[in-house]
Amino acid sequence: MVLNKNLGFIGGGQMAEAIIKGLLAAEIISPENIIVSEPLAERRAYLGQTYPDIQIIADNKELIKRSDIVIVAVKPQVITMVLKEIALTVKETNPLIISIAAGIPLSFLESLLPKGTRVIRVMPNTPALVLAGVSAYTPGKYASSEDLTLARTILSALGECIELEETHFDAVTGLSGSGPAFVAMFIEGLIDGGVRVGLPRPVAEKLALETVLGTAKLLKEAQKNPYEIKAMVTSPGGTTISGVEVLAKGGLCGLAMEAVVAATQRSKELIKALNTAQEDL
Repeated sequence: MVLNKNLGFIGGGQMAEAIIKGLLAAEIISPENIIVSEPLAERRAYLGQTYPDIQIIADNKELIKRSDIVIVAVKPQVITMVLKEIALTVKETNPLIISIAAGIPLSFLESLLPKGTRVIRVMPNTPALVLAGVSAYTPGKYASSEDLTLARTILSALGECIELEETHFDAVTGLSGSGPAFVAMFIEGLIDGGVRVGLPRPVAEKLALETVLGTAKLLKEAQKNPYEIKAMVTSPGGTTISGVEVLAKGGLCGLAMEAVVAATQRSKELIKALNTAQEDL
């Protein structure tokens, strides 16, 4: 085992489960060292049945007392309530706090936790649910190099991870956070195109999905850039260049760029509104 510490999760939703699944599969932590605080009885029952050796409780304060590292995996709408609830216990026990709450900046987290609390903010994405995600992380003012090592060890169970300055997190949200939806829409278009030219939908779905997966793998493992892949497939006067012409005329690359920019801008707007709301409290 790599992590010889108690790891607590406030919130036992899908992303928390993905981390638990990845850590256990990689044998990074013993299941007895995992504690989950989950308010919904039905979800507690599910987690207990699926992961019988982990600890399942319903008390956030008790979880803080038992944990060396705490992953805050709750929805942004309830994070203020949760942080206020655990603040005093955090002050007494001083665990490392890792937040995966979407869009919640370090300044907000640190303002609701005791001074000196070690905090790391993480932005995962939905492919983490199948252990193929990419997570950006950034340390708060009191986090140590050892804390960052612990965070990397945990996040590596979900896929790739990268340390970035928090100033880039809106862009991360716009690209890797929102990106799975953009990719899914492109795959949907490929499937519908296959059906349009006569393929049975199940066949079109399989061909489109495997084509996208294979292309991504080729880009990553062969260290090719997108232009090189396009050049490999496109021959003079051939079928591919005819399709490429349609995509170019439709502005596919430009639309993808605009989508990332729009999602990034919306992330900035939401964080600004969050900070304003916090100042009004």
